[in-house]
Amino acid sequence: MLPPTIATTDYHTGGEPFRIVVDLPVAIPGPTVAERRVRALRDPDVQGLRAVLCSEPRGHADMYGGFLVPPDDAGAHLGVLFWHKDGFSTACGHGTIALGAWAVETGRVAAPVTGSVDVVIDVPSGRVTARVHREGGRVVAVDFVNVPSWVIASEVPVPTSRGEVRVTVAYGGAIYATLPAAQLRLSVTPEHLGDLITLGREIKRALNDSVHAVHPTDPRLTGVYGTIWFDELGDGEGQVHQRNVTVFADGEVDRSPCGSGTCARLAVLAADGRLPNGTVLRHDSIVGSTFTGTVLGTVDVDGRPAVTPQVSGMAYRTGEHVFSIDPHDPLVPGFVLR
Repeated sequence: MLPPTIATTDYHTGGEPFRIVVDLPVAIPGPTVAERRVRALRDPDVQGLRAVLCSEPRGHADMYGGFLVPPDDAGAHLGVLFWHKDGFSTACGHGTIALGAWAVETGRVAAPVTGSVDVVIDVPSGRVTARVHREGGRVVAVDFVNVPSWVIASEVPVPTSRGEVRVTVAYGGAIYATLPAAQLRLSVTPEHLGDLITLGREIKRALNDSVHAVHPTDPRLTGVYGTIWFDELGDGEGQVHQRNVTVFADGEVDRSPCGSGTCARLAVLAADGRLPNGTVLRHDSIVGSTFTGTVLGTVDVDGRPAVTPQVSGMAYRTGEHVFSIDPHDPLVPGFVLR
């Protein structure tokens, strides 16, 4: 049953919304954030709360947000369940960046007037860090340090309605299929967005039940989350420059360069030898915003090489809401017109 009001604080990171719910009106029990996500997926009250916040008329088909929950233990400042119009995701870099800014700006995590502080966050894919940088009392940048990321498979053939493509499947807290838009004579531009959405959904569906969508150690992380289309924009000294758009869930479009998707791309570029020491990925979005990505180091995950990725960006508060739920409203929890 939905409460009469729901309070949120809204941010955007690189143009992508992130709606924060601090005081949950429904309980989501579980010993860990990962287990709370499993519970949320099955709980109609939690799903109803998610739906009312990301469906019209209170949200839209591309809305995104998070429910704050307790962390797994005292080693983290907070936990979060990420949500979108179709359910609950395992990872979210742009949301982690927004939460880092929010935690410092609200005083939940103390920070120096000028300097940096780590906001440690438990998410369904593991423990991540939002390294928040301030100058003169103002947050000026946030680094998202993610879980280890790696390439799952390369040159995977996938049929689409426009012919076969070959994709690289990579993990960055969620599993992504990545490919250049030029394979299908497209580009990552607004005029091609309709085609990118349609074909991105086809690729995700074709791979979602394949062996390439299986997480090696945690079945809760299995499944292709989205398709990342990218354009090559020319490498410079110490820099790889690409533009991307991530089509995730069931056709949702990330306005930002996608934080966990950027981590997946860093894993791919590192495996291809394109990120020697000191090289930065400049990752632009379809709306012109930018993240920068670097590899902090390499690790071994279940016998396979992986990277520790860092993605840098900035989040800005866009407002606060107290949404009302009229019990007589026939359109609650809402609708998605797409």
